[in-house]
Amino acid sequence: MQGTVDGFSYGLVTPVVAFLMACLGAALGLSCTVRSLRARGPARAGWLSLGATSLGSGIWTMHFVAMLGFTVQETPVGYDRVLTFAGLGVAVVMAGLGIFVVGYRGATRMALVTGGTLTGLGMASTHYLGMAGVLFEGQFAYDTLTVALSVVIAVVAATAALWAAVSVRGFLAGLGASLVMSAAVSGMHYTGMAALHVHVERAAVAATGETPSSLLLPMLVGPCCFLLLAGVVVVIDPLVVTGGRHPDAPGDRSGGGGPRGTGRPASPVPVQGRRGPYETASHGGVPAAAEPLIRRRCQCGVVPW
Repeated sequence: MQGTVDGFSYGLVTPVVAFLMACLGAALGLSCTVRSLRARGPARAGWLSLGATSLGSGIWTMHFVAMLGFTVQETPVGYDRVLTFAGLGVAVVMAGLGIFVVGYRGATRMALVTGGTLTGLGMASTHYLGMAGVLFEGQFAYDTLTVALSVVIAVVAATAALWAAVSVRGFLAGLGASLVMSAAVSGMHYTGMAALHVHVERAAVAATGETPSSLLLPMLVGPCCFLLLAGVVVVIDPLVVTGGRHPDAPGDRSGGGGPRGTGRPASPVPVQGRRGPYETASHGGVPAAAEPLIRRRCQCGVVPW
């Protein structure tokens, strides 16, 4: 028997809250990825790990909040705890692989495509693994083309979000990248749900496994607390306030070795001019007879040229 599916049992509450959770996770994950590009050594690995866990938690929490509005009219619905929480591990690992590629390879075309593909596949894997954990008296069937479309949406939007995060500077660019990434998560989820067909048994009995209400507390409290702590870490990062580069970032020359600098000594930049009429390899263009006079003028603070 064909089941009647309702994905919006609470109206717009669940999709809006789910989108906001995806925005929070995406903003933290992409922000940590950008900061990793300014760091090196253990600091870079730390930023990427925090970003992977934040982005994965946002993806997973978005799926769960959206599933709170999912019901099948003909049968109760439950959830398998192991498969449900396994989705969190998949989301963190796949998102981590994606942003680690970008974090260590830089904003190259191949790195962005690879990172976006891995992150998008992580979104899709989390969604369909979570759907595999739904328990009811029946079975799911999916439309192949719509499933493929959901994966394409996730991969393309994730790649675009990574590109915007690491290539375009500024608050508005970061906000836009976060919105694109959260749109990828939400778009992938609801496109995948549109591909769903439910076949239920005629004799509807109580479903086994965890109910949505019993999973609500661990699902929301744990990831939300982590995302809150991750947000605090990102906000108190000095780079957010100063807008500068990381002190040990390669290629940083801002401030030199002065009190306002980053700790790197300023090094003079040699200027190469044209070879003068008296220039030789041994004297650098200065005649030997003129060296004493030039030396005396330099000691008096007079620049001879």
